[in-house]
Amino acid sequence: MSNLRIHPVLRDIAAVFTAAGKEVYLVGGAVRDLLLGRDSADWDLSTNARPEEVMGLFRKVIATGIKHGTVTIRWKGISLEVTTFRTESAYSDGRRPDQVRYAATIAEDLSRRDFTMNAAAVRLPDGLLSDPFGGRDDIKRRIIRCVGAAEERFAEDGLRPLRALRFASQLGFDLDRATAGAIHGALPTTAKVAPERIRDELDKIIASPNPLRAFRLMEETEMLHLLLPELAACRGVEQGGYHHFDVLDHSFLACDWAAKKGFSKEVRLAALLHDTGKPLVRRKKNPDETPGDSPSGGGAYTFYNHERESGKLAFEVMSRFRYPNAVTEKVLRLVREHMFHYEENWTDAAVRRFIIRAGTDLIPELTQLHLADTAGTTGAESDPAALLPLLDRIEAVLEKGKAISLKDLAVNGRDLIALGVAPGKYVGIILNELLDAVIEDPALNSREKLLEIAGNITTRYRKASR
Repeated sequence: MSNLRIHPVLRDIAAVFTAAGKEVYLVGGAVRDLLLGRDSADWDLSTNARPEEVMGLFRKVIATGIKHGTVTIRWKGISLEVTTFRTESAYSDGRRPDQVRYAATIAEDLSRRDFTMNAAAVRLPDGLLSDPFGGRDDIKRRIIRCVGAAEERFAEDGLRPLRALRFASQLGFDLDRATAGAIHGALPTTAKVAPERIRDELDKIIASPNPLRAFRLMEETEMLHLLLPELAACRGVEQGGYHHFDVLDHSFLACDWAAKKGFSKEVRLAALLHDTGKPLVRRKKNPDETPGDSPSGGGAYTFYNHERESGKLAFEVMSRFRYPNAVTEKVLRLVREHMFHYEENWTDAAVRRFIIRAGTDLIPELTQLHLADTAGTTGAESDPAALLPLLDRIEAVLEKGKAISLKDLAVNGRDLIALGVAPGKYVGIILNELLDAVIEDPALNSREKLLEIAGNITTRYRKASR
């Protein structure tokens, strides 16, 4: 068997180990990438040197996981995790081994790994492949197969079933029958995994070239019901009209399309979650209701205010997996504002209201979500040119510099107080009424005209309060 090509940096590091009489191997995803013919700079090493020995060999070493035999070395600006050969036993929390025992050989170390494609190692510096579980052949066959008994591997670490599905979407591989069949039985163990770890795997799925592959497998194995019950509830919720799919398939396809276009994580998450509220609000359409009366596309159902309910469910999902506040806020805004249907008869005031409602910062990603939503409706490619008229009008409105927020008004709260408005809630109420007036007619945005309108509004409120 020919030796694999080794990066010069790895040869330099290996020289330090071999000079000390120690073995060192490249392991993990970097080996899988080599066997796939891909470059990788994310290097993990395994060695028969103990952590304290590694710390004595290199000047810059961080004890990142010394309890489990792992340290991180810094070498010419690169960080590499180095773990001593080890075996593991008992995983009472479904994620971390209760006990780690150092092993004598690389073969023993590889036996604890999850999948055969990740259980090969390359000896450094000569590049000789150690592949005791047939990982190279499985990679050639594009198969994800557990090392040993799948039930045992999944019982050890509840994240492994989700990792299997993630690898399927990232690599385009299939799960072998035993691996796929063991996932359902491992769900109670997966339920023990920390939400942040689940989130990281979900992020990798939606960042993959083919999230749809993983989502289909999640549904087949019932992992979708465990992790994303809000989505699972969308199965069988037919929409009719121009929708070719039920709500779940539509959501899967929208997210998949957003991923293929390289849209942001927030857009992909919003595409996945934007219609989760539909099962809660679906109603049979009244016989006398016309297609234009609801966003049902002329089908037999209405889904009034589904974007609001979807926003609530999206918040539950984002909170459950502890997404950062900034990510959560943007996803919720996208979900809540995704229901817009531009038509040429929109007035300039309607365009200005859309800008205000969406926010100028959100409009690029909101239009991307709209395209993903459209693609998920029929399964066909979305045409970005369809939104150019709206984007052109938005640009024209913004270039004119018309008022689109309270700060753009020619008057402020101090002006209203000077006019005689009592400080408090009525100042804000009146300013918002003035903004509404200016949105309809930008010519009203002068100090003189707005103070006149404000005076009339104040008089009206005084009469109403008598």
